[in-house]
Amino acid sequence: MDIFSLFTMIGGLAFFLYGMSAMGKGLSKMAGGRMERILERLTSKKIYGLLLGAAVTAVIQSSSATTVMVVGFVNSGIMKLSQAVGVIMGANIGTTITSWLLSLTGIEGSTILLKLLKPSSFSPLLAGIGIILILSNNDNEKKHDIGEILVGFAILMFGMETMSDAVAPLADNETFRHLFVAFSNPLIGMLAGAVLTAVIQSSSASVGILQALCLSGAVPYSAAIPIIMGQNIGTCITSIISSIGANRNARRASMIHLYFNVIGTTMFMIIFYTLNAFLHFPIMNEQAGVVGIAVIHSLFNITAAMVLFPFSDKLVNLATLTIPDPVGKSTNTDTEPVVLLDERFLDSPAFAMEICKNATYKMAKEVQSGLRLSLELLETYDVEKAQKVVEYEQRVDEYEDVIDSYLVKLSSRDLSREDSQSLSILLHSISDFERISDHSIGIAERAKLIHDEGMAFSKAATNEIGVISSAVKEIIDTTVNVFVSGNQDAAGEVVPLELVVNRLTKEIKRRHVKRLRKGKCTIELGLSLEDILTVLDRVADHCANIALAILEIHDDEYNTHAYMDTVERNDSSFKQSLSIYESRFALPEKKG
Repeated sequence: MDIFSLFTMIGGLAFFLYGMSAMGKGLSKMAGGRMERILERLTSKKIYGLLLGAAVTAVIQSSSATTVMVVGFVNSGIMKLSQAVGVIMGANIGTTITSWLLSLTGIEGSTILLKLLKPSSFSPLLAGIGIILILSNNDNEKKHDIGEILVGFAILMFGMETMSDAVAPLADNETFRHLFVAFSNPLIGMLAGAVLTAVIQSSSASVGILQALCLSGAVPYSAAIPIIMGQNIGTCITSIISSIGANRNARRASMIHLYFNVIGTTMFMIIFYTLNAFLHFPIMNEQAGVVGIAVIHSLFNITAAMVLFPFSDKLVNLATLTIPDPVGKSTNTDTEPVVLLDERFLDSPAFAMEICKNATYKMAKEVQSGLRLSLELLETYDVEKAQKVVEYEQRVDEYEDVIDSYLVKLSSRDLSREDSQSLSILLHSISDFERISDHSIGIAERAKLIHDEGMAFSKAATNEIGVISSAVKEIIDTTVNVFVSGNQDAAGEVVPLELVVNRLTKEIKRRHVKRLRKGKCTIELGLSLEDILTVLDRVADHCANIALAILEIHDDEYNTHAYMDTVERNDSSFKQSLSIYESRFALPEKKG
């Protein structure tokens, strides 16, 4: 093997790793976060977790991605440690699919069917189809993702073939043969497999490299078997690295992944080599083949899962002993933030967007509760309610800080057009929701001042405040429901209601000026009422901003001012809704 063959092998390895990465990304985008959402919701039983872990890994072609996702779930409190065990075991089974796909390169035969099954025969066709889909369907993201998967698969197989051709001369190289004789030592072979996998952080890729070397015909099963065992241990490095900085349970999840593979590998090696010492398995002296590698990889992972699954609770206990709770404290005493958006999810943008939406929905509910409570203080002031308004506002501030910074990080990822639009809407809306929460504090502070000073509004002013408060409660309820549901038809109801609040504000101020002139109200109360009305009008404005942002989702050229002018003049449904709200929130008739 000369220097040019080495260059060819390195190039083949580069194509192989890039193809695997491109195919995995395409599969993840095609899944659109659905795999992760299923994994999040359907792990009530450990067996479900095992099956789902296998299925998700088979789809996204990466056990490392699955286990990192599990660490993120546990760190965020979405998944319990006991549920994570089954998913981790399932991920080890699902990753064996890749080795079976790569085993197609070892197909030999002269019949048309066998020739068609060889990747070198059909992968160029897949690459051609993939390129056509990518170049001719810029607006169709699903077809683009399918094209990316096909091209990724073709590059993967091309890299595999290139590596195989480059290492073919090694079959007659004595140095290469002696190297693999050394790997026949179980401990050295395991160490080599573990180091290789830890470096490239993919057991699927390291198994593929081993399969490519096997095509040279110079790798015996005596060397391949311990290398495969080591690869299962080396793949744990990704989840261990991802758990750095996470909470105790997340670190325990990564330790469960490590213990599962170490215990499974240790048991296999002891039993297998003990039996081999007496039975002298003939296969040990045979040359390993790509299909044989896939069989061993699958049998080990499936058997290890079957044997250790009944002892999954023991793995949890072992991980807990390794990373114990502080003395005198339990697992649940960790101080948890109001919202935790784990950065591990950023590698799955579609799912990351989903958890951002859910977090923002919770934030909206907090804003809604805080505002309604502050409006109740205008009717009857209560110290405990006032303190709850402050607590709501503090939580909303934390929501905004976490969600905003997370969305900024997510914006740099490869998002679909729909997710990109949703991200813009969330960034816009959380600002408006946070401002509404600030206004809740303003209302509560004004209510406290009125209470502490022993002031009281006239009966007319009290009734008017009651009317506009009811309208504001209606608009915040409608806005939150619209935001959570994304219902564009319902979003159209917020704008006319905002106009009603605006008109009520102006009319109440006008009436109050008359009362001031007649001496029926003090200047201090007049200022308080002015502040309250201004705040309520701004709350309605922010609600309208959020509703208009929802309407904007399907129109990138959307213009808020143009929309308002158009609907007020020409939209019959808008005029009808406006009329209904004006009747519902009509001020009491003036007396005298």
